Amino acid sequence: MTKVAFIGIGNMGFGMASRLMDAGHDLTVYNRTAEKAAPLVEAGARLASSPHDAAKDAEVIMTMLGDDDACRTVWHGEDGILSGPLRPDAVAIECSTLSYEWILEHARLVEKAGPAFLDCPVNGVPAQAVSGDLMLLLGGNKDLIARLQDILKPLSSSQRHFGGIGAGTAFKLIVNLMSSVQIQALAEGLYAADKAGLDLETVVQTLGDSACGSDQVKRNGPVMLAGKFDENVTFAAKWRLKDTRYAVDFEKSVGFNPGLGIETLNRLQQLVDDGFGNSNGARVIETLQKD
Repeated sequence: MTKVAFIGIGNMGFGMASRLMDAGHDLTVYNRTAEKAAPLVEAGARLASSPHDAAKDAEVIMTMLGDDDACRTVWHGEDGILSGPLRPDAVAIECSTLSYEWILEHARLVEKAGPAFLDCPVNGVPAQAVSGDLMLLLGGNKDLIARLQDILKPLSSSQRHFGGIGAGTAFKLIVNLMSSVQIQALAEGLYAADKAGLDLETVVQTLGDSACGSDQVKRNGPVMLAGKFDENVTFAAKWRLKDTRYAVDFEKSVGFNPGLGIETLNRLQQLVDDGFGNSNGARVIETLQKD
């Protein structure tokens, strides 16, 4: 049994924290909105009063946060994880999708404070977090990864190691940008099919069965067809916009100008500017109707 602090009990964090409890670990949780952690507390987790209170005695500190700003506050702010002493053997596992520039700086600051650091964003949806079927996208020391398997295995059906710290985040940004581009391409395809008078139910089904039938196409085609963009939202447009922006910035930083990414970013920005940040990102199809 390992003493684990898990901070960030959102759509993904709740399932991940539940898996760690089911694996027998001693769990302390913190979330800005404490009510979201209530089921975990009822199941035996300790509710901390601050990020540092959660982390101060933990052997492993895990965070699943929304963006760079949230990460800065939770780790480096007043009452943040690093605002007081930690165990000398503490390990930090960062599961948030952050910008490439910040993950490198964040890791440097954490390691300077003492804990070893693992870059560990995840690939999957909330249901996979609950079932322990996430793909972990790892950047960091292989020996550290091997040592942390009692934590990582309950969360994952697959683990991929891409290199040193930052490599996991780099891949996560690439895959999320490709996902956003696929959703934009799907929107354009359905819009064209509608203009051509094709039967859209047949179009959606056949796209999913065709060579371009990625998980994003299969998942978002029916949502676009139904037009139910505010039901059962697991990945809101504002978060897809954030990830796409981080990814475009990353690709620019390595000397590449991502034309498809920039166009997709602009469409998502338009969607959020129109007031639909909490809608399913599939709602990007509506931006085409304004052209």
